[in-house]
Amino acid sequence: MRIGTPKELKNREYRVGLTPQGAQELVRSGHTVFVETNAGAAVGFADEMYQEAGCVIAPDADALFENSDLIVKVKEPQPVEIARLQPRQTLFTYLHLAPDPEQTRGLMKSGATCIAYETVTDRFNRLPLLTPMSEVAGRLSVQAGAKYLEIANGGSGTLLGGVTGVAPGNVLVIGGGVAGKNAAEMAIGLGANVTILDTSLDRLRELDEIFDGRARCLFSTSAAIESHLKTADLVIGAVLLPGSTAPKVVSREQIALMKPGSVVVDIAIDQGGCFETSRPTTHDEPVYFIDGVCHYCVTNMPAAVARTSTIALSNATLPFALALANQGTDAALEANPHLAAGLNIRAGEITHPEVLTAMNGQLTPA
Repeated sequence: MRIGTPKELKNREYRVGLTPQGAQELVRSGHTVFVETNAGAAVGFADEMYQEAGCVIAPDADALFENSDLIVKVKEPQPVEIARLQPRQTLFTYLHLAPDPEQTRGLMKSGATCIAYETVTDRFNRLPLLTPMSEVAGRLSVQAGAKYLEIANGGSGTLLGGVTGVAPGNVLVIGGGVAGKNAAEMAIGLGANVTILDTSLDRLRELDEIFDGRARCLFSTSAAIESHLKTADLVIGAVLLPGSTAPKVVSREQIALMKPGSVVVDIAIDQGGCFETSRPTTHDEPVYFIDGVCHYCVTNMPAAVARTSTIALSNATLPFALALANQGTDAALEANPHLAAGLNIRAGEITHPEVLTAMNGQLTPA
């Protein structure tokens, strides 16, 4: 099979779909791998490294798309990339379609087979291709929150860990999944007072055992959220419904209850965000303020640490990319129900039930 990895186009997106080591595994399996020139240069993967791995360097994205059957990317395709897709091709990347009818419509029109990393499952019903970026985003959320709490950045001037004689800051994590757990770990490491809210009692028991008293793990209700918002310096939104639009767990009225100069970080922004006041931002313009509260809603947070993120993501996606290449898309999807769970669009039709539900009433003729 002919496999292509283009240079990402999203704002400040320096990750790349395949590392040279991952590409080499595909080449050794008998496949031709095209890599767009400079696709990995920003994270230390020069064209020469891909050539040494046996890859062909494509001079531009047009050539790469034209010559590839399987496109392995990181972020959702931009409009110019969607225009390059053909019905014969398989796209393997993050899509996050639920809050994005425009992208959904474009991919349907392309006729391509579109497999989303974020809905691929494993035998434990986990999301193995979302997990590494959730880990990264969870950890980054606290770093970003700490930065924007600094008074020079419009924050309240609160140090999350406090100092001798001064109480530490309060961090509220809404959602105790992979991202929330990693956010809590980072906040605890800084010495903050940490509260985690989740609606799963089983998960709360797990988190209680993991943190052994270093974080308060409480059942999430609207009243509980509202109560803790009033004292929080940093709130991390880490709520996930796989494939679906993120639920709005914090209203605008509740945001207004927060202290001036406090910060919210919405990790769920790729799926539409879990704060009513959230809107997508970029690494160039990462924050905005509503009612004196700083909102950090960058849609590709892991790109800030693109080298770590690229390696972590490639480690997770490579076995699935090999299956698609070795068996062909149809056979690989038939053989592996967990990979098939990642199928979002095929032959112009939405195939994932949660995406279909999210698009109900949103899609209009192009």
